[in-house]
Amino acid sequence: MMPFNYARARDPADAVRLAAGRTEARFLGGGTNLVDLMRESVEVPKTLIDVTELSQEITARDDGSLLIGAGVKNTTIAADRRVRERFPLLARAILSGASGQIRNMATVGGNIMQRTRCYYFYDESARCNKRTPGAGCDAIDGFNRIHAILGASPACVATHPSDMCVALAALDASVHTVSATGHRTLKLADLHRLPGDTPHIETELAPGELITAVGIPPCSFATRSVYRKVRDRASYAFALVSVAAALDLTDNGTVRDVRIALGGVAHKPWRAEKAEAALRGGQATEASFQLAADAELKEARGLRHNAFKIELARRTLVACLAELSRRDEK
Repeated sequence: MMPFNYARARDPADAVRLAAGRTEARFLGGGTNLVDLMRESVEVPKTLIDVTELSQEITARDDGSLLIGAGVKNTTIAADRRVRERFPLLARAILSGASGQIRNMATVGGNIMQRTRCYYFYDESARCNKRTPGAGCDAIDGFNRIHAILGASPACVATHPSDMCVALAALDASVHTVSATGHRTLKLADLHRLPGDTPHIETELAPGELITAVGIPPCSFATRSVYRKVRDRASYAFALVSVAAALDLTDNGTVRDVRIALGGVAHKPWRAEKAEAALRGGQATEASFQLAADAELKEARGLRHNAFKIELARRTLVACLAELSRRDEK
């Protein structure tokens, strides 16, 4: 690990001030990903700006929405009664990730900004465009079982590892930020970028821009939701495929509204807008669920070792929707 400077921010404005003009500065939350990357010399920041004491509140609003500070620990969110009652898929997604010890340290902002777990990204002897732009991508012809089937490019087939972000994408969450130019809000589903020719540019954030909070808008039918994670072992494993879904049905079984996001399949949490569009206004049947899954995965492309993920994603999505439709009948 290389030497670095350390500073503790007093408030978000101070954090932005400390980061100004320092392109190799990084904000430090729980450190559960960043410190690992520093140990492996993948990240070599010259300055760490500690923001762990900032934005630690969960605020519930009368309209049913929540505002979650970027410094709130993952464990705190999953245990919060308001989260569990209004948005149970978010609590379930968080609890399916990592270990209890890591969830006790990890923050909302850090979870959102965590980087891929691609083997080649961590291996300094491998070619990786994300780590070294223009170097190439050894994952494409290498062992690519965990890699992307949607939105990939010839430059990168890595996936985003977060469970929490998949649930937030399905919930239409927004990210609140502050930078030297002021405050702004953007959809979480729009925050992370697909790789294209620049996989090293992973988000739409500007240098020195700090996430301060995540806003979740009201969603009455999110109480009937599910998060399902398919992985190689029962704990402490990243998703091969995950599904976050909420389904709103009329009394006669018509899909009034639906929210779906997929994890483990793309460079970003994947909002399944094509599947949602195929479902709205139709009957909630297994046939319609199959057609919706097919619509979403029509452009999916498998690699040598991960083509199975296409069918796995299809079956997992259909199973989640079927579970929600049966739950609504009870």
